[in-house]
Amino acid sequence: MAATTNKGTFQPDSDFQISYEDQQKINKFARLHAKLKDLKDELKVKENDLKSLEEACDEISLFDDEEKIPYLVGEVFIYQDTTKTQECLEEAKKAVSQEMKDLQVKTSELKEGMNELKYHLYGKFGSHINLEADEE
Repeated sequence: MAATTNKGTFQPDSDFQISYEDQQKINKFARLHAKLKDLKDELKVKENDLKSLEEACDEISLFDDEEKIPYLVGEVFIYQDTTKTQECLEEAKKAVSQEMKDLQVKTSELKEGMNELKYHLYGKFGSHINLEADEE
């Protein structure tokens, strides 16, 4: 008898009907989530690049002005003085900083789109759906 009372309180998820539009929204959320993860990874790489450029600038400031420094351009190294190398590194830092800002804007746009989808999907499915990412 105890088994039948437990069975009576259980409500299977099969009672939930997911429409085609809802499935499309779930799929879109998953794609946005994957894209957000890729952008976050790319942002970490850019942060490391910027840190490396800053360390290179610090190191070069210790060199003599006449010393020739190898600087990678494409696939070859060119030798240039410290002033020219510092200018190149500053330009590279500006470029990386701008790329980081662009990635942050894209990240914000994705989060906004995901929040809209969350609002709709949680409104319809409540606790029957989990759209929260496990933060590491």
